[in-house]
Amino acid sequence: MQFYIDSADIEEIRQANSRGWVDGVTTNPTLVAKTGKRHMDVIKEICAEVKGLVSAEVISTTTDAMLKEGYELAKIADNVVVKIPMCEEGLIAVKKLAAEGIKTNVTLVFSPLQALLVAKAGATLVSPFVGRLDDIATDGMSLISQMRQIFDNYDYQTQILVASIRHPVHVLDSALIGADIVTIPFKVMQQLAQHPLTDKGIAQFLKDAQKMPN
Repeated sequence: MQFYIDSADIEEIRQANSRGWVDGVTTNPTLVAKTGKRHMDVIKEICAEVKGLVSAEVISTTTDAMLKEGYELAKIADNVVVKIPMCEEGLIAVKKLAAEGIKTNVTLVFSPLQALLVAKAGATLVSPFVGRLDDIATDGMSLISQMRQIFDNYDYQTQILVASIRHPVHVLDSALIGADIVTIPFKVMQQLAQHPLTDKGIAQFLKDAQKMPN
C-alpha cells in the first residue's frame, strides 16, 4: 500500500519524504490557502520535491472551466494528477481528460455508487473520505470495503485512495481491506512510528548501556 502525504506545506513534505514515507502527495484549496502562496507555485515546488503523483485540485464546478484548469495543472509536471470534485460535470471532465492520457483523481466521494461512476469514467484515483463519514456517525471504513469488492468484481483499474484519515486505525483498516493508497496528515504519519513499549525499551537499553565498562 502506498502512503501519500496530505499537505501543501513543503517543509512538512520534505520531512516526511526524508523518512521514506512519501509515495505521493494530495493537496486541496484549503491546504494550499494556508501556505499563502499561489496555487501553481505550490504545485511546482511539491513536484520538484516528490517523484510520485501529486494531486492538484481544480476550483471550478463547470466542465469547461474544470477542463481549462486541468490542462494548465497538467502542464506543470508529468507527475501531476488533476483533482476534480465528484459531480456530473466533473465526471464529464474526467472522461475527457482520461481519454487524452491526463491522470485524474476524483475527490469528495462518500458512497460506493459514486465510486463506481468514477471508475466507469476512467479516473486514475478515487478519494473516499472516511473521517467525514465517521463524523456523521457512519462507518467510513465500510465504504472502503464496498469499493474494494466492487472494483475487484469488475476489474476496474481506478485506484482507491483513502482520504480524510484522522488516526492510525484508519490506516490499519485501509491496509487490511486492501486499499491501494492512503493519504495521511504528517502528524498521523508520525503517530504510526510511535508505541509506548518502543519508547520504554529504548529508555531501558540506554540506561543499561551506561552500565557497560568503557
